[in-house]
Amino acid sequence: MKTKYILLLSLCCAFIMCGSDEDPQVIDPQDPNATNVDWLVDPNLVFDGGPGKDGIPSVDNPHFDDIDEIDFMNDEDLVLGIRIGDEIKAYPHPVLDWHEIVNDEIGDQKVALTYCPLTGTGIGWGREINGEETRFGVSGLLYNTNLMPFDRATESTWSQQRLDCVNGELQGFKPELYSFVETTWASWKAAYPNSKILSNRTGYSRNYGIYPYGSYRTNNSLLFPITIDDTRLPKKERVLGVIINEEPKAYRFDQENNDLVLIEDAINGQAITVVSHRDKNFIAAFEGHGFSLLADIDFPFIIQDSQGFQYDILGFTNDGSASLTKPDQFIGYWFSWGTFYEGIDIYE
Repeated sequence: MKTKYILLLSLCCAFIMCGSDEDPQVIDPQDPNATNVDWLVDPNLVFDGGPGKDGIPSVDNPHFDDIDEIDFMNDEDLVLGIRIGDEIKAYPHPVLDWHEIVNDEIGDQKVALTYCPLTGTGIGWGREINGEETRFGVSGLLYNTNLMPFDRATESTWSQQRLDCVNGELQGFKPELYSFVETTWASWKAAYPNSKILSNRTGYSRNYGIYPYGSYRTNNSLLFPITIDDTRLPKKERVLGVIINEEPKAYRFDQENNDLVLIEDAINGQAITVVSHRDKNFIAAFEGHGFSLLADIDFPFIIQDSQGFQYDILGFTNDGSASLTKPDQFIGYWFSWGTFYEGIDIYE
């Protein structure tokens, strides 16, 4: 039975990726069907992942359930959570692994959650571009083994971790970013029991109980080439990258301390505070200094300011009357930060 399971999982990975780091299929920049052969990245480093355009279907009409209705999640599974206005939502990795993009509305904002399972990067993009609403889809292309969405309004191709459009009518355009917090299902349930969770009722037949890329999360291998192999940290270590005025910096989970950890730092002259907890599996950055840690029993409330206001991991007070400003940030595998942001500083 175990052999059959491994074979099934291998076939699943082969169907989705249809390639390896030994025989990737390069796109043809001179393809007469291409709408624009002028790329902001080297087109010889853009690879066809295999499924083709929309072969990995985005979720365009997402359904949400209450926490007690979710039966396909394990406590250690990861989710991406966000609060906009009074609305708190979480998006499970087991669904995102199969769909990569969710076009949604959160509060009064039109947001696309773009997620790349190969780089472990989950980033919120605004869906209003030049005053017009659009949706994003999965192009099937990869650059530095990272997701390349396309927008359905202009069919332009984007690079998720470069955070810009690299080919087409919107070339050079940068999306408005929304920061999500990544943590475990167990931590999220305890923190936000009344939140809404993206359902596995997507309209597609997928086995959301199976991770589609085999041992990828725990091995040291990549499925497609990258331009820079930065070996300062393990390839698949999850780190938080914070970007302020185009200057990035990486922050690690404290490997020796299992209490709340607070770091005061500055990027490009902007003071920031980074708070993390290895066991509860969250790390988040906020603008400003002068915060103090709360006792761990107050989770999800983690810090307070000089006026005594307490803030949770999403940066909100318990009544939502105040919130902290969050710099652009997202968690990703170390190799992706090292290849997209050559020489990125690592907080020591």
